[in-house]
Amino acid sequence: MRIFDPHIHMTSRTTDDYEAMYAAGVRAVVEPAFWLGQPRTSPASFCDYFDALLGWEPFRAAQYGIAHHCTIALNPKEANDPRCTPVLAELPRYLVKDRVVAVGEIGYDSMTPAEDTALAAQLQLAADHGLPALVHTPHRDKLAGLRRTLDVVRESALPTDRVLVDHLNETTVKEAKDSGAWLGFSVYPDTKMDEARMVALLR
Repeated sequence: MRIFDPHIHMTSRTTDDYEAMYAAGVRAVVEPAFWLGQPRTSPASFCDYFDALLGWEPFRAAQYGIAHHCTIALNPKEANDPRCTPVLAELPRYLVKDRVVAVGEIGYDSMTPAEDTALAAQLQLAADHGLPALVHTPHRDKLAGLRRTLDVVRESALPTDRVLVDHLNETTVKEAKDSGAWLGFSVYPDTKMDEARMVALLR
């Protein structure tokens, strides 16, 4: 079986993981740009990260027979930091790169006005560049976050069927499905959807 993983953060994975993934059948991945675990302090930090997603990670993946693609964005968590938001002006030059397949992860973390602004701006960038958008639904108040996300999407120039709404669960799947957006689920134990919950939801 050949497997395509549409959402995996390989920056935090070892080369042994690439080898194991290939053995399991993974042949292509998409790595969404996101928060690295500590605050970035300037747009230059993002640019270094984006350059790695477009250069080093595809090279590293190719050593194990895996095609690496990515999405590029200012993530919701760091959209609240005024030191980071100027990176929005840098995004257009990355969104034209061949390996960039979407704008993302965008969406909500704490559902602040700053996150509203960043989400709307990046949905417009997706529309301008003919790209879909990968949306991160918040870990807290997930249903409220989904509803707020869908409201902003409907007000944007990007059609809803060009949006993948990720990190869904039992509380959000119906409204996401009814919206016409693509549905995404993060499947791993304890903190998100484990296998049993995912199978029950699909049934």
